[in-house]
Amino acid sequence: MDEQLKKSYLEFLLQFVTPHKQDRFDDVIQSRTRHLTIVLEDIYQSHNASAVLRSCDCFGIQDVHIIENKNLYTINPDVELGSSKWLTLMKYHGAEDNTASCLGALRDRGYRIVATSPHQNDYVLNELPLEQKTALLFGTELRGLSPKALEMADCSVRIPMAGFTESLNISVSAAICLYELTQRLRRSAIEWQLSKSEKIDILIQWAERVVKQPSFFEKEFMSSRMGL
Repeated sequence: MDEQLKKSYLEFLLQFVTPHKQDRFDDVIQSRTRHLTIVLEDIYQSHNASAVLRSCDCFGIQDVHIIENKNLYTINPDVELGSSKWLTLMKYHGAEDNTASCLGALRDRGYRIVATSPHQNDYVLNELPLEQKTALLFGTELRGLSPKALEMADCSVRIPMAGFTESLNISVSAAICLYELTQRLRRSAIEWQLSKSEKIDILIQWAERVVKQPSFFEKEFMSSRMGL
């Protein structure tokens, strides 16, 4: 669809969305960002995978990139509490090297790839530069990020630890990183907000997930445009 047709389709869909839900859409979309995104490499613990999605929604992160090399990414509905419905999830599982495929695609879109690791010393969290679009890369708790992910990363970031344990649970790490970085973004002069076109695309996605049988509504809309 071209831009005008998308706007018309969104207006058509919103007729079937309650005013309260429309108000929530309007409010939440203002805080959504693609300037910061999350990449999860081979996460297999469903409770951790699901908790990260919940944090992404809470802190306004729209896109989550999921790399499936050895492990399938599964969601626990009792943990994510419906948050995945409002996010754009992109899975990478069809290539020979899914990590390279995902990170290469992000770099082509202008993202700086930042590995999260307690063993690397490029930046501590509150000093990480955010002027460039940033993709935060998280690995499994047992092995961390793969050698390929660390090789392809532009830099690394760590959360300073003051105890005997060297690292946090991945879902806790993601929540801390997202809170710190989104707070810094919103206090900055960086243009982190979605474009008008991106807002329309995401609002259509949300509306389709609220109405029943979205394919029926799309067919009805297209038929009305063609005068059928």
